[in-house]
Amino acid sequence: MAREIKVAHSPDSDDAFMFYALATDKLDTGELHFTHVLKDIQTLNQVAMTTREYDVTAVSFHAYAHIAENYILLPHGASIGDGYGPIVVARERFPASELKNKRIAVPGTLTSAYLALRLHTPEFEYGVVEFDRIIDEVVNGNYDAGLLIHEGQLTYQDDGLDKIVDLGAWWKSETGLPLPMGGNVIRRDLGPELRREVSGWLHRSIQYSMDHRQDALNYAMQFAREMPVETADRFVAMWVNQSTLGYTDRDRQAVQLMLDEGFRKGIIPRQVAVEFAE
Repeated sequence: MAREIKVAHSPDSDDAFMFYALATDKLDTGELHFTHVLKDIQTLNQVAMTTREYDVTAVSFHAYAHIAENYILLPHGASIGDGYGPIVVARERFPASELKNKRIAVPGTLTSAYLALRLHTPEFEYGVVEFDRIIDEVVNGNYDAGLLIHEGQLTYQDDGLDKIVDLGAWWKSETGLPLPMGGNVIRRDLGPELRREVSGWLHRSIQYSMDHRQDALNYAMQFAREMPVETADRFVAMWVNQSTLGYTDRDRQAVQLMLDEGFRKGIIPRQVAVEFAE
């Protein structure tokens, strides 16, 4: 009898690339039937905090701190930037030390980008804006600056904006570590055997995409929001890399340090020990 596994991830080219093999039935998963739900990352974070609707879901590492009782991290599927990450942009350049006096558009308070910005600048005025509207809100003067995730990190100059700080570069200069953005988690109550089986198929899907990069990229282009193929290729390469296939020791150390710092600075309500499924 087939067992349905609900997998939720964001409708972005990097996630689509990662799940290409499963979403297009390139793998024979036997009695496991994977269904895919596509929602933006802020929505996925909120759903994971309030329900266990999805067996596997992409979440921000910031949100993971709030759901660790019910979900455990899979050992693959992460988006981790080594020396790069979310960026803050503005219409005119100013020192990053001035961010505390600015009103900043952010893509959600559970995102790792927001956590990283709070670690950089503990207090600032902000408003939550859908991630793909942030550039327009800054250009139109509704905010002094904007915190960009996804492809806006590569396209902001097309709209005449200046970079104030790259939080991934800042984090690496402070810690020597990469900046973890998001990962895939799986429900603890599925039990170790089913978790292991599901994990194996998800890892095979990522490996398949890397082995069939052009086919996977062609599939992912439908989620690239009219990006030129060169930009989408660059974006996917940033966020689907060797760390996506499996966390390195540095990656795991970085996740733990970021959550520890969030707790130490009062952004995260409790200390969380990062835990990975087998």
